[in-house]
Amino acid sequence: QVQLVESGGGLVQAGGSLRLSCAASGGTFTFYHMGWFRQAPGKERELAAAIRWSGGITHYADSVKGRFTISKDNAKNTAYLQMNSLKPEDTAVYYCAAAPYGSSWLAPPSYNYWGQGTQVTVSS
Repeated sequence: QVQLVESGGGLVQAGGSLRLSCAASGGTFTFYHMGWFRQAPGKERELAAAIRWSGGITHYADSVKGRFTISKDNAKNTAYLQMNSLKPEDTAVYYCAAAPYGSSWLAPPSYNYWGQGTQVTVSS
């Protein structure tokens, strides 16, 4: 059983940066793909960024490509989402999630462990 705790959200002006962290416990972090999902009011949850268990391959939604960077530090049992050049449309609750090794890392149903979410608000 993996427990995930996000931190680092907050209020930032457009063009600013934030770094989200996701601390994992209770499992072998190395063997999990990690994803950052986000859900804005009135919208469906989307996979913003994902990283394979080994950390070598990443995926980004088109809306964040070139601005967000996902990383995974297996020694610290922590995943990160560096968000630069933030826009008001990035405002959402951000969730980190874990999918087990061997599952489809780009399929949202593979993610069966979730954090509680952290609010990111970007003002214009």
